Amino acid sequence: MTNTQMQEAIELRQNGQLEEARTKLLHLLLEDPDDPVLLYQVAWTYDNLGLEAQAMPYYEQALANGLQGEDRQGAMLGLGSTYRTLAHYDKAAILFKQAIQDYPEAREFKVFYAMVLYNLEQYAEGMQLLMTELAETTNDKGIERYQRAILFYADKLDQVWE
Repeated sequence: MTNTQMQEAIELRQNGQLEEARTKLLHLLLEDPDDPVLLYQVAWTYDNLGLEAQAMPYYEQALANGLQGEDRQGAMLGLGSTYRTLAHYDKAAILFKQAIQDYPEAREFKVFYAMVLYNLEQYAEGMQLLMTELAETTNDKGIERYQRAILFYADKLDQVWE
């Protein structure tokens, strides 16, 4: 396999030619079945096709085979999101907690983790995460104006003042 062949497949996916990308990537995988980057690209393509159950083992294997850098970060997000959409909420929660620890600057993990918390019926914690991310990252003038209040109430949603 050459990097050029994989790049061609990635470009096919980016251009919406998902079936062609999948075919090319699976063919490349026959030549190098343990390549973590290639496994990740296959997973990503299945995910784009809406075939999350087929994507899952490729994400898992890519990470198990030592995927690194931005690709690892992307695979963790993709796998966690896939776990969530397939109702593997506990697995998703574990993965997102690890990702938040490994990539504290990558705020998207907290947002996806908040979705999992919703699915686990941990509404207060999920809302707290979302409210904090919203307040700390928005450029909306109205939300910025009330940022202190939003952050104050984020962990007090069940509290009643008398």
